[in-house]
Amino acid sequence: MEDPDKKTEVVLLACGSFNPITNMHLRLFELAKDYFHETGKYKVIKGIISPVGDAYKKKGLISANHRVTMAKLATKTSDWVEVDDWESSQSEWLETLKVLRYHHQKLLSPDPTNSVQNAIPLTKPGRKRKQEPNRHDPVKKKNQSPDIKSVPQVKLLCGSDILESFGIPNLWKLEDITEIVENHGLVCITRAGNSVQKFIYESDILWRHKNNIHLVEEWITNDISSTKIRRALRRGQSIRYLVPDVVQAYIEKNNLYGPESEDRNAEVVLAPLQKYASNSKN
Repeated sequence: MEDPDKKTEVVLLACGSFNPITNMHLRLFELAKDYFHETGKYKVIKGIISPVGDAYKKKGLISANHRVTMAKLATKTSDWVEVDDWESSQSEWLETLKVLRYHHQKLLSPDPTNSVQNAIPLTKPGRKRKQEPNRHDPVKKKNQSPDIKSVPQVKLLCGSDILESFGIPNLWKLEDITEIVENHGLVCITRAGNSVQKFIYESDILWRHKNNIHLVEEWITNDISSTKIRRALRRGQSIRYLVPDVVQAYIEKNNLYGPESEDRNAEVVLAPLQKYASNSKN
């Protein structure tokens, strides 16, 4: 029998619009949890849904308040997946890496003063980092042995579309991709026959850290997406059994999705494209 105390604890973090949250979003967590537990090496202790803030400026993105509320309703019956509104409450768009750092830091020191400024990069054991002035690692305590398994790993949970979006110019910073796959890790839910492995092979960064990218095949295929849900709602079609009943009731009560909501941010450039495209010109 495997000693449960020797298993590496994992926290699964899913970032995204959740516009609205669907049954597929919830399934990602269950699929990833099964995968990790079947390896016998990991123990998933928590799942976190972190809806993106309004400053992301994605077309059709409704208010974060509504998206967070729907996510909380959807996870009310889960005993391990929760919703965190820290990212969505920020006035500016945050890179996914900063959200990963924030949650890693929160596991190290659950301090309410935790912020973007305090979210320091995670460094691997034995790797030295230049000491920055007036900054101290909160990790080290007296007489604490450096056991990597004592600190839960925060891994980014995503679908294959997110991983493949790493190849879209100006959507991600290369150094962010590197730190995500090197220091945190990816859990990517993919479909049989998907080209994700080819995408990893063709990327030097991803190939170098392929052992920290966990590909989980989804054998019971589920093609539900938020985009398709919104399209059905605009056309007056039923979305029952595609989203949790409580989410459907909330959408109907607040009349959330229609032609007007889909036009939101239609003329606005996505926040990362704005930021990175302007930086590349400088």
